[in-house]
Amino acid sequence: MKPLFFVVALPLFAGGCAATLPPDVIASGDLAASQAEVRPLRYTSPVSGYTHRVPVDPKPWRNQNDAQSPEGDAS
Repeated sequence: MKPLFFVVALPLFAGGCAATLPPDVIASGDLAASQAEVRPLRYTSPVSGYTHRVPVDPKPWRNQNDAQSPEGDAS
């Protein structure tokens, strides 16, 4: 038999042997009578945190690397 058959058949067989069924997930039709607290929605602009940036010339990579490297001996 092909190994692919086992990959497909084993989960199906194991799922068929389950002792209980998964719980039903049904949305309630009476949401107005529910006791859940819901915060009111507040509008926020999608560009509220925007900061204009312009392209700059690259800096020397050695200075960038040295600035980010840990202090001390590298060995």
